[in-house]
Amino acid sequence: MSRGSAMCTRGLTGALALTLIARYLLCPLPAVTAAQAADKVPTIGWLWVIPTEAERPAAQQRLGLLRKALAEVGYVEGRNIAIVDRTTVGANAGDEAAAELVRLKVDVMVVRTAFEAAAAQKATQMIPIIFVGVTDPVALRLVDSLARPGGNMTGVSYLGLELNAKRLELLKEALPRITRVAVLGDANHPLLMKMVADVTAAAEALKIQLQVVTIQNAGDLEGAFVAMNREHAEALVVLPGPRFGPMAPTLVELSLKRRLPAISELRAYVEAGGFMAYGPDQYELFQRTAYFVDRVLKGTKPADLPVEQSTKFDLLINLKTAKALGLTIPHSLLARADQVIE
Repeated sequence: MSRGSAMCTRGLTGALALTLIARYLLCPLPAVTAAQAADKVPTIGWLWVIPTEAERPAAQQRLGLLRKALAEVGYVEGRNIAIVDRTTVGANAGDEAAAELVRLKVDVMVVRTAFEAAAAQKATQMIPIIFVGVTDPVALRLVDSLARPGGNMTGVSYLGLELNAKRLELLKEALPRITRVAVLGDANHPLLMKMVADVTAAAEALKIQLQVVTIQNAGDLEGAFVAMNREHAEALVVLPGPRFGPMAPTLVELSLKRRLPAISELRAYVEAGGFMAYGPDQYELFQRTAYFVDRVLKGTKPADLPVEQSTKFDLLINLKTAKALGLTIPHSLLARADQVIE
């Protein structure tokens, strides 16, 4: 090869290299860029099973509490997180909704009660699951222990079982003369017998006779109240259970119809016209849930996050309902109430 030919070849090679470099700079390869990675936001899957569409507003209100609590720790939907809402109607829909969230590859699931937690646990052992309020996650086999949850689930427990005795005490304080109290429980609740045992022990100390009534579904409520009246119950304690939330309006209607003052864990019960409620502060539950979500999104495993227990509880009294039932509530109890509805 002549010297001129060699110089020409080197020139073409150099020009080709410059052309390839220019093309690379102008049209980079279709790899994931830093900007694209930065655009990806974590996704939170929200799961709550409701029995009918009538309960959807209440479910959305709870989801609003979660959004507010997440914003307080720096997560704003549409900016740096996405939320997939799977509020689902029908007791049999929980498993499919949980499976769908797994297929969508959400980064963390937030579930409302033990019912949804069990569905989520069945659907995945990999995606972190945070429960908002479960009475006894150890007894329900959702976690190994409160201090060491193990697995992919943790969250907030609200001492629902231990509060049943306290509810009976508050009912006795509001109505000092009562001696016969009915206890309404969900026959399908796995911890029913333990809750009944706790209330029975408290009743013995208060010299109160108990009548335990259980139901399988909402259709049994009317018959349950007939049975309470037949046994001359003077008041009612509604035990915790995810099924009772949607029944709150019917519980109020029947308790007023039968002139049976009742106490529940549900704020919704008092807001719907029920007599008394004593339970965990709902917003605190969601604030702590947001804490768990934040830790998980930053890389901490649920197994390393101890289950927390509620520290703030609200006493609500519907004074308007008390007057309608001809009841006089001691001023000492009214003064301690977090909210009195007049």
